[in-house]
Amino acid sequence: MDSQQEIKELKEQVVYYEKLIKNMSAPIIPSIVPRTILVPIAGFIFQDRFDMIRSKVLKYAEKHRDTERVVFDFTGVTTDDIAEFDYNGLASELSQLNSALGLMGLRAIYAGFNPLFVREIVHAGIQVELEVYTTFRIALQQLLTENDQLLSKR
Repeated sequence: MDSQQEIKELKEQVVYYEKLIKNMSAPIIPSIVPRTILVPIAGFIFQDRFDMIRSKVLKYAEKHRDTERVVFDFTGVTTDDIAEFDYNGLASELSQLNSALGLMGLRAIYAGFNPLFVREIVHAGIQVELEVYTTFRIALQQLLTENDQLLSKR
């Protein structure tokens, strides 16, 4: 195989893996709570990823008009994953995400923020109005309670 062909194949692999990473970076999972979806977020957080998450959720909501709530679970995000991210920028991205979903009539709920991450945001004096729960389980329990359903104690 000549080097030009090898470079072409490697570029095709890079495009394939980039697409795979994008699809896996913010899966949308229908919840057991009616009209609610879960978006688990793990790993590095950066602006392009927030743009992709926002677009993906809005497109989902457009196709699934019965969706009313979106639960973002940040349990898989560590302070190392946001070390490169400016906390003001992160707060701004969360605010924009919240606003975009609100304009679509969706209730955005956040769970699982790392305590060190929260401390840094508060320490930076950043104000963000979000509905937040300690864990995904607690957020889900709240939604089930609102719908007169119960989550197993397992």
